[in-house]
Formats: sequence, C-alpha cells, structure tokens
Amino acid sequence: MEIDHRTEPNSGSHPAKFALPVDSEHKATVFRPFSAAPPHMRAFHLSWLSFFACFVSTFAAPPLLPVIRDDLDLTATDIGNAGIAAVSGAVFARVAMGTACDLFGPRLASAALTLLTAPAVFCSAIAASPVSFLLVRFFTGFSLATFVSTQFWMSSLFSAGVVGTANGLAGGWGNLGGGATQLIMPLVFSVIRQTGAVKFTAWRIAFFIPGIIQTLSAFFIFFLGQDMPDGNFSQLKKTGEKHKDNFSQVFRHAITNYRGWILALTYGYCFGVELTIDNIIAQYFFDRFNVNLHTAGIIAASFGLANAFSRPGGGRLSDLMAKRYGMRGRLWALWTVQSLGGLFCIVLGLVGSLSASVAVMLVFSVFVQAACGLTFGIVPFVSRRSLGVISGMTGAGGNVGAVLTQLIFFRGSRYKTETGITLMGVMIVCCTLPMAFIYFPQWGGMLLGPSPKGATEEDYYMTEWDSEEKDKGFHAASLKFADNSRSERGRRVDSVPTPADQTPATDV
Repeated sequence: MEIDHRTEPNSGSHPAKFALPVDSEHKATVFRPFSAAPPHMRAFHLSWLSFFACFVSTFAAPPLLPVIRDDLDLTATDIGNAGIAAVSGAVFARVAMGTACDLFGPRLASAALTLLTAPAVFCSAIAASPVSFLLVRFFTGFSLATFVSTQFWMSSLFSAGVVGTANGLAGGWGNLGGGATQLIMPLVFSVIRQTGAVKFTAWRIAFFIPGIIQTLSAFFIFFLGQDMPDGNFSQLKKTGEKHKDNFSQVFRHAITNYRGWILALTYGYCFGVELTIDNIIAQYFFDRFNVNLHTAGIIAASFGLANAFSRPGGGRLSDLMAKRYGMRGRLWALWTVQSLGGLFCIVLGLVGSLSASVAVMLVFSVFVQAACGLTFGIVPFVSRRSLGVISGMTGAGGNVGAVLTQLIFFRGSRYKTETGITLMGVMIVCCTLPMAFIYFPQWGGMLLGPSPKGATEEDYYMTEWDSEEKDKGFHAASLKFADNSRSERGRRVDSVPTPADQTPATDV
C-alpha cells in the first residue's frame, strides 16, 4: 500500500512530508542511493559511512602486520590471537546493540558505540607488547556492532519491496572499509615514511587517521540522523506515537524464534568468513607468494572492495526473487549463493599459483559477500517486535563464526594457511544446509509451501503481543507491517484473503 508522500498525515495534527513515496508506516517504497533526502536517504548514507569508518579502524592493523610484528616481536600465535580478539568483542556487543536499537533507537546507539570505541583506535599507536596489541584490537572490534544499527535503521525506513536492497547497500558499502583499509593504511604509512619517520614510528602515527575518521562519523550520526520516518525514538515516545516496550518481552520473542538462530549460524559462515579473510589474506599472499607489502595490500583490498557491488547485489537479488517467488525465493537464493561460495573457498585453498589464487579469490568474494546481503533480505521478516535483537543475534553469529574459524584453522601452526582456507570452505557448505529448516507458516520454506491451514501475516506477527497489549493498541505498528509484508507471498499476493479489519481470526 503506497501513500502520497505529500499529503499523508501523521497521528498528530501536522502532515508528514517526505521526498520519497512511502507506505502506511511511512517507510520508503523506492530506493535512490544517489539521493541524500531526509530522513530515509540521509540515514542510509550516514549509516554506511559510519560502519565504513569502523571497519577501517578494526582492520587497520592487518595490512601493516609485516612491520608491526617485527616491532613488537609478534609470533604467529600472537597474530592469530589478535585477529580473533578483533572480531570476538563484537559477539556480545552486537546482541547488546540490537537491544539498544529496540529500546533507544539506532541513531543514539550507533553514535554512542562509535564514539566510545574511537579511543581504542588512537591507543593502537602506543601498543608496546603482544598483550597491549591484542587489547587494542579487541576493544576496537566492538565498533563492528554498528553493523546491527545499520541494518535495523534500514529495516525501519524502507518497505518490504526494497529493504533487501537497502540493507545490502548499507552493509556492503560499509564493508568496503575492510578492503579500503588495505589500501589506506599502506598509503598513509608510506607518506609518513617519506616525511622522515622510521618505519617503527610511521605505523603508529598512521593509526590516527582511522581514529579521527571514526570520531567524526559519530558526531555526524548524532546530529544529522533520525531514527524513524516520523522522528527520533525519544520524540515519538513523548508524543505517544511509540510506546515504551518491555525489554523482557522483546528479548523473549527473539530468543524463542528458531529462525533467528539458524540465520545466526549461516551468517557465521558468510560474514564470519569475510572477517576471517580480512584478517589473514594480506599476510597469506605476502608469505606464500613472496609479494611485497604494497602488492599484498592491493590483492587483499580487492577482496573487500568487491562489497561495492556483491553484497548490494545479494540484497537486490533477494528482493527480485521475492517479487516472483516470495519468501521461498529469498531462502533458495541464499542457500544457492552461499553454497557456491563455499565451493570456491575450497578451490582457493587448493590452487598454487599467484594469478589463479587471485582470480579464484575474486569470484569467491562475490559469492560470500552476496550471501551476506541475501541474509539481511530475510532478517527483517523474522520478527517485527524484536527486530533489533534478531538483527543482533544474526550479526553476532557472523563474529562467532569468525572466532571459531580462526581458532580452529588459523591459530598457530596446526594447519598451513592454504589448508585452513580449504577446510573453511567445507564448513561453509555444511553450515548452510540448515537453511532448509526455516519455515514461515504464511509463506512456506525451501521444501514446503504455506500452511494448508491458511495462516496469514497477521496471525504470525500478532503472536508477539498478548491480549492486554493488544487492548492498549501496542500492536498497531505490527498490523501495518503485516499488511505491507504481504508481498512476501510472491505471485500469491492477491490470491490469499486478508481479514477486512486486519486482525487475525485466532491468536496463535
């Protein structure tokens, strides 16, 4: 249901005016990435730029590791532990960020975390031992939880037909930071060296650049962003347009929804693999193929820079599949793309020449990153009430996957790096199989169609509210979302009746 953006009224007395056409929730029904119109497109650009800055900070160390390890006398185990630390801190931070988004809004949650983790980036410049190096990477890695606020924000501002695209572009362009830092840090290091600094001083000064960028992005988010189409959380709660939700209920509905756990597992072996590659790939090419630091950085950057189109492409593919095949199309597309990514990862570990390794790595990067975009084409429909926690659980799954993968395959000298990459590919294929168990009664799953009992979107989303909450009207936003998500039936969208009053016949 699309509404004229020039005349649609708010629940208050003033008409709402938007630069983009919107639905009944005032979510944009189109996505224009080269627009900066508030609040929808401005929030899009603020969110991905902030996430980009956090990604640059978190992975600023790997491209300079050949210099840092000589300065701090790091062993292979020290480097592996630091890489694990960089992604492990965000495991719980992402769950906490999801909860913060549900309760306080994505603008405040994102700005606060980005600003609080910036000092750790600056402190990288004074790391003097393996332990201090591990600690600064650990605390800097908390900033990766801004991914959750990015996805929550986009899901709050864009409607079902374009939410996959919006999430994919915001996440993909933010993830570009993982590739960009492979170019930025060696370049900054070289410039500082040219001014006369010795190399063991130059790498320390270089960390001030990502620290400054991250700090600025936090202020931009806070002062220029807006949580929802109609205002910030605090403003909407004061006017009564948004009720203050019960944390225990929000959390309970999230952790009891098995779909969120399966998506957390599968995301662990697309985004988690991407994080792992960001940590190991520059050093892998430097050590195995004897390329110089600058060349290794360029090769490693090409993996992350594929996010410019691969993750957004995954989000767009999710939306296109949904238009024709509904939610079942989204699920099949994710399983297919991620499984292919696993196969290419296996091949990457087996090839032995530099040119072949680079070529396979580029193809692998497209599939594994597209799978990330496809995942968050599904996440917004798992729960309306607990969207933040579900997003946090899924995002945390990515970090858990990265931690486990690095602990098992890339810590110490148990496996050669190329063997670890091959085994990681096997894990991707295996951990994608549980996708077959995700089932929505109103839409179906990979192997089964919709419930023969005639379940509707209203039935599904109303289970998150009890009768007392419904009597108070707290479920109104979920009703609107249920109506707008009927597009997930695909070509069935007009074939299944929806109750005239938009309420389910029974409470499930």
